[in-house]
Amino acid sequence: MTTVYFIRHAQSDRFVHDDRTRPLTSEGISDTKKITAVLENSGISHIISSPYTRTIQTVSDLSEKLGLEIETDEDFRERNAGQWHGENFIEFIRSQCEDFSYHILDGECLADVQKRNISALHRWIEKYNGETVAIATHGTALSTMINYYYPGFGFESFMRIIDYMPYVVKMELDGDKCLSFEEILVVKKEYK
Repeated sequence: MTTVYFIRHAQSDRFVHDDRTRPLTSEGISDTKKITAVLENSGISHIISSPYTRTIQTVSDLSEKLGLEIETDEDFRERNAGQWHGENFIEFIRSQCEDFSYHILDGECLADVQKRNISALHRWIEKYNGETVAIATHGTALSTMINYYYPGFGFESFMRIIDYMPYVVKMELDGDKCLSFEEILVVKKEYK
């Protein structure tokens, strides 16, 4: 069994439009200390992150406290929304959640996001089998991983967590089975 703490990044600066380099807000940086406070005694032996700035910043304080290097994995990145430019956000999300093959031109569908995320997750679980790891990722990416184990996690569930930044869940995984799921930390921030 491998214990995984999934960490959705803290509040990011929505005025920075480059998805890869968007940093956390000062409030988001402050909230990362809440992650450290709840996870510093959890036995984490490895920290893995999406390579995006906001996810790395989200686990930097935890990394320093535990003396662990942050390993990055491109496959934990956020979904490529393609030529979608922010209009009709709720309908875009609803369409994707209700039909995992739905996508905008040049974008990823949730089935593709889920496939890449679960493939990465399985690689890390195999590498660190029996250990406790933290994985920093994004709201959509995390939602597809939860949905893989709990197919009922769909549009309503995503909308419930949209304002949770950071958001930490603990899952105990044995091969392809999830033995337990627990919300560890919820910090509500309005998604803008």
